Amino acid sequence: MKSSHVLTLGLVVALLCCLLTGPLTAADKPAKEPGWTSLFDGKTLNGWHKVGDGNWVVEDGAIVGKTATAAKLYGLLVSDKKYKNLNVRFKFKSLKGNSGFYIRGYIEEPDRANGLQIEVDPRGSTGGIYESYKRAWISQPSDELVKSYYKLDEWNEMLITAHGGDVVVKVNGVKAAELKNDPVQAAGHLILQMHAGNEMLVLFKDIEVQELP
Repeated sequence: MKSSHVLTLGLVVALLCCLLTGPLTAADKPAKEPGWTSLFDGKTLNGWHKVGDGNWVVEDGAIVGKTATAAKLYGLLVSDKKYKNLNVRFKFKSLKGNSGFYIRGYIEEPDRANGLQIEVDPRGSTGGIYESYKRAWISQPSDELVKSYYKLDEWNEMLITAHGGDVVVKVNGVKAAELKNDPVQAAGHLILQMHAGNEMLVLFKDIEVQELP
């Protein structure tokens, strides 16, 4: 009996050691990794300012952009700080309307966002790169590729890397779009967008940035 107890205890200890020292999943990783800075505290819009129409609020730990009817102006939430070379990652859920996430963006009043827009749209092309008011689509994923990584009406994860003229967008770990030697390289704002003329409901959370040299 003693030997049996010792063996059972040993198995329990070994199992606990495996659980404690095994590889971390994405959900197990610390919220703050070295070099990454949170841009959203989960409670307020500190560090951001609003431009244009629509309503940006914080609900259940997420930034929510919504309009009850189609707005006349774009609804923009703009980072106070500008960034040039960076990694930025976040989670998003697009439920109604057309949205986007800008890097190296700048504002022309009353509601015009310029820069590289990463598409966030439940109807298609999410993860593609679009330059508003200038070149339009620069890198647009196929419908088949989008279907392979985009989770409709669920939380998705996006990682954008911009270093010099090279830009890469990944959605749920899959490369969605890429630019090489792109001319848009000046520092600019991060901008969350609600498209004018749409009834909107889009959510963002866990926004973190890692500035690069």
